[in-house]
Amino acid sequence: MRARRFRTTLAALTALAVVGLSGCAGGDDTASPGSGTSSAGVTGTVTVFAAASLTGSFTTIGKDFEAANPGVKVTFSFAGSSALATQINQGAPADVFASAAPANMKVVTDAGNGDGTPTTFVRNQLVIAVGKGNPKGVTGLTDLTKPDTKVALCAEQVPCGAAAKKALDAASVKVTPVTLEQDVKAALSKVKLGEVDAALVYRTDAKAAAADVDGIEFPESAKAINDYPIIVLKNAPNRTAAQAFVAYVLADTGKGVLTAAGFQAP
Repeated sequence: MRARRFRTTLAALTALAVVGLSGCAGGDDTASPGSGTSSAGVTGTVTVFAAASLTGSFTTIGKDFEAANPGVKVTFSFAGSSALATQINQGAPADVFASAAPANMKVVTDAGNGDGTPTTFVRNQLVIAVGKGNPKGVTGLTDLTKPDTKVALCAEQVPCGAAAKKALDAASVKVTPVTLEQDVKAALSKVKLGEVDAALVYRTDAKAAAADVDGIEFPESAKAINDYPIIVLKNAPNRTAAQAFVAYVLADTGKGVLTAAGFQAP
């Protein structure tokens, strides 16, 4: 009788041990909420259309996402948000759209090309980018009106251009640019090349180019902060990978990359 009880107890303990080990194994395969680790069943190519100002951050996030999901390849198309929105509505194959402003995202969702509701994942603010050492002594927006100061702005249909207009209007300042660019990278490039003395660009872009330019803060930029929304597209060729990529951007790992680049939390 005693031997039978011993065998019964041993069998029960063995079963509990097996269940416990199975639970541990399952936990290793499942990412904890907000961790930004691998996602089960994610393979293939995910194509991301993203605002030019996200180039550095999203390139890093894409590499991290690929490392966490070895079966995935991330490809990017970086450009002005308005141009990307037009391409999406014209049928360009893409899985994810990350815009530098809600207005351009609305163009896509109003056309029925978004899947669900966009999520704002970061915010960005303008600075005045000037040549290293600030040779013109720019301290604020009024300095951009001086006749000997050449200024580059983004076109108004581009988020950085719309934000610049808001900031200039808030300061009651009228600037006559020598060039209007189609994305913030192009405007910043004019400063880096010495073709203009100053440009209104995002804080993140000035920070990334700190070896070549200085970023001058100005108070009116608080009136023109841009929210950045992201969404999986309705006709995403790789919906599973698209959803996983968006989740990765919103998780701690993605947030860390974006914060380090100078983006603000929404």
